[in-house]
Amino acid sequence: MTTPSWTIGIDLGGTKMDVGLVDHKGKVHNRSLVPTKAKQGPKAVVDDIITILKELLPENIKKDTLGIGIGIAGQIEKKTGVVKFAPNLGWVDFPLQEELMRQTRMPVAITNDVRAATIGEWQYGAGTGCNDLLCVFVGTGLGGGIVSGGRLLDGNSNTAGEIGHMVLDIHGAKCTCGNYGCFETFAGGWAIARRMKEAIAVDPTQGKLFLEMTGAKTVEDVTAKHVFDGDHKGSIIAKKVVQEVHEALIAGIAGLVNVLNPQRVIMGGGIVQRNPDLVEVIRNGVPTRTLKTASAGLEVVQAQLQGDAGVVGAAAFAMHTLEKKVLS
Repeated sequence: MTTPSWTIGIDLGGTKMDVGLVDHKGKVHNRSLVPTKAKQGPKAVVDDIITILKELLPENIKKDTLGIGIGIAGQIEKKTGVVKFAPNLGWVDFPLQEELMRQTRMPVAITNDVRAATIGEWQYGAGTGCNDLLCVFVGTGLGGGIVSGGRLLDGNSNTAGEIGHMVLDIHGAKCTCGNYGCFETFAGGWAIARRMKEAIAVDPTQGKLFLEMTGAKTVEDVTAKHVFDGDHKGSIIAKKVVQEVHEALIAGIAGLVNVLNPQRVIMGGGIVQRNPDLVEVIRNGVPTRTLKTASAGLEVVQAQLQGDAGVVGAAAFAMHTLEKKVLS
């Protein structure tokens, strides 16, 4: 039986939805990027997906399409594709897979967005040819994905890879998840901005210079991007905050390297994409905090798919799931 030539990949985020037709080599063809109508509820989002699919999938292509893969920021029930919780969308227990299969009459596979990006990098990006890898995505939050022994790990309840909520400091700051001292509270974009605001409150004089250097109008406007820009422009307090981020990333990833013993660490996400020097920082720093045997031969590289990671990863997940080539 001939393998279908196309797979639909959908990167479903809280603010935007990226849909693309992906071939068996991981190349994106027909594509649509639209705002996500999260505030209008799941029906409005599903209606938009159906409309886009009709535009991207004329009948002659639909017949040669394997199915639909979706990456979504949230917890997904593995067997049913029910979105148990997607905070950016405001969804709880929504049967997305069932609803899309009913309306499209096509197979649908759903996974966490970071795990989707991980399988995309593994199959078509910086992880090609490597069967033991760790993906670390540093953006607004901090997420990860793990491939071990040629298998994408999903865990007992399909939440493997939540590295951002690994506790680094039992007495640390409160995280968005409700716990304290999570990895994300040190290196997630929201936490970097919070730390910078605290630093400005302690040193208003340097804080004023920082705001002038970066163009942030007020303290409340400060983002992680401003912090890294300030560091590059010589801000004393920004440099201190960025140094703390470096130390946290090195410590957190070193711990994961000791546990998982990957051959390759792939660094991605918006913050890494805008600050590629972070890859070199991690490459040099992690071996100083690991067991020598755990980091022997370790490769630290930047993610390659960048803006295509969500769509390609969702499609790649569907290819493996729907073709029954699940990594097990």
